[in-house]
Amino acid sequence: MKTELTRKQAEEKIREFFLNIKDKNQEQIRKIKRLAMHYKIKLKERRKLFCKYCFSNKLKTRRIKNKIKTVECEDCGKLMRWKIGKFKKNNSN
Repeated sequence: MKTELTRKQAEEKIREFFLNIKDKNQEQIRKIKRLAMHYKIKLKERRKLFCKYCFSNKLKTRRIKNKIKTVECEDCGKLMRWKIGKFKKNNSN
């Protein structure tokens, strides 16, 4: 029988996992992401530490242009783009 975790226990497990993510493999990352999705826990900035396609933690920055950071996965070669910096919306109505 599987033991159910409380939400706080799941958050603690996820926090501890990401402290040393460089030592983890793709299957372990996939399981932690599923745990976060099950308990509806947002990964926030931690989601940028692994590839969203193959769950590899081998990412390298390709370029930064117009406040968009482009990162490439070294395993699958997919590109991911993230906004960087603060963006202000101009509501001049």
